[in-house]
Amino acid sequence: MASTGKVVTYKELDDAANRLSNLLRSAGLEVGDHVAICMENHERYMEVIWGCHYAGLIYTACSSRLTSDELTYIINDCGAKAFITSKYKADQAAAVHFIGATSVIMEHFDAEEYLKLIERYKVTHSQLVPTMFVRMLKLPADVRKRYDTSSLQCAIHAAAPCPVEVKRQMIEWWGPVIHEYYAGTEGNGFVYCNSEMWLSHPGTVGKAIQGVVHICDENGDEVPSGESGTVFFDSGTVFEYHNDPEKTKSSRDPKGRGWSTLGDVGYLDADGFLYLTDRKAFMIISGGVNIYPQESENVLINHPKVVDVAVFGVPNDEFGEEVKAVVQPVTMPASDDEARTLERELIAFCRSQLADLKCPRSVDFRPDLPRHPTGKLYKRLLKDEYWKAAGRSI
Repeated sequence: MASTGKVVTYKELDDAANRLSNLLRSAGLEVGDHVAICMENHERYMEVIWGCHYAGLIYTACSSRLTSDELTYIINDCGAKAFITSKYKADQAAAVHFIGATSVIMEHFDAEEYLKLIERYKVTHSQLVPTMFVRMLKLPADVRKRYDTSSLQCAIHAAAPCPVEVKRQMIEWWGPVIHEYYAGTEGNGFVYCNSEMWLSHPGTVGKAIQGVVHICDENGDEVPSGESGTVFFDSGTVFEYHNDPEKTKSSRDPKGRGWSTLGDVGYLDADGFLYLTDRKAFMIISGGVNIYPQESENVLINHPKVVDVAVFGVPNDEFGEEVKAVVQPVTMPASDDEARTLERELIAFCRSQLADLKCPRSVDFRPDLPRHPTGKLYKRLLKDEYWKAAGRSI
């Protein structure tokens, strides 16, 4: 019986404890996990204790008179995976959960809606991919200026290369809050770059903060700074691709030094910053010349009539391969004549900035390109389609 006069029967206590137990287990806590509890003398205290007990959890009771720093120490020290408190202690609890946050989830990315959400919820942290940057930059200037994005403290991007001009414009717009990383689920290395590092080394993906980066030629020999080759990590991490021993083998250093690669080509500058040239698998060999399609993609994506682009090699009887671009335009051409006109415009635009051999010889248009929701382009699907249509295998 509480001093308020409220009486709790054993059945009510059992029912309440079971509800909490089920809640804790559904939240992912497992037998043996730790829970911290901080409540004043409260009529529901016993159901919290018994609820943790029913769930097989270890609980640490914290005095309601502790300071925030003292409470933080205990929560961290006991390794609590959940923290239970009362309304009375809510303000102090907010000062210490420190890993809690409101998440704003978009079902599909829409550039203007994204900006609206940043302003509405005062978003502080966000993770993006370069195609999202591109689509925001393609919005009319008055639309971009309409929304307040000053709450952003950290915007992280990864998963795909970011063209230099795109990133430069984003930093000019949002300020030095943009961060980038290059890594893979293989966990063999991690490269990081903040805005200041990027501005002093435009185009870089940063410096290694896990593992040591080595750039090697086809024989596994390291190449000098500024020269492209396969990007290897020396980190001591060992991984295997499930049911794919050949892919696992191809990821290993041919000289047996324990290094591994994610399959990217790049180079290091004199200061040790890494620049990615392209995926090794997408390199085009035309007339004996190595062409990296990322270069022309980076140019074409900045054309005002282009929303998305993929560049890859297609069969050519004389040169082995030729450069093909598949473009998602802002507006699909209404006729073959419009398509040919836009094709010539894009090829000329590319040739104004790159050598002819690096530029597409033809351009096809599609209403959208195959991308994973994370933003990764399924270029292999497009490339396979063209090679199969030509009766060739890759």
